[in-house]
Amino acid sequence: QVQLVESGGGLVQTGGSLRLSCAASGRTFSNYATGWFRQAPGKERECVAAISWSGGSTYYADSVKGRFTISRDNAKNTVYLQMNSLKSEDTAVYYCAARGANYPSPSRWPSSYDYWGQGTQVTVSS
Repeated sequence: QVQLVESGGGLVQTGGSLRLSCAASGRTFSNYATGWFRQAPGKERECVAAISWSGGSTYYADSVKGRFTISRDNAKNTVYLQMNSLKSEDTAVYYCAARGANYPSPSRWPSSYDYWGQGTQVTVSS
């Protein structure tokens, strides 16, 4: 079992930056591919970025490429999402998720993830 806790959300102006953190506890976090998802009101949950257990492979949604960066520090059991040049359409609840231990590669599909955090709100105002 893996427990995930997100932090770092908040209110930021258009063009600003935020860094989200996902702290894991439980089993060895380095065995788990991890993703950041977001869900805005009335919309489906979408993957914005994902990273393999080793950090060597990443996925980004087209809408965030060049603006968001996912990284991980397995020694600290933490995955980060650096968000730059934020836009109003980035406003959403952001969730961290981890795949099962037998799946080292990142995935864009929510159904591929077994463990979820409670989410953190990101609001971008113009």
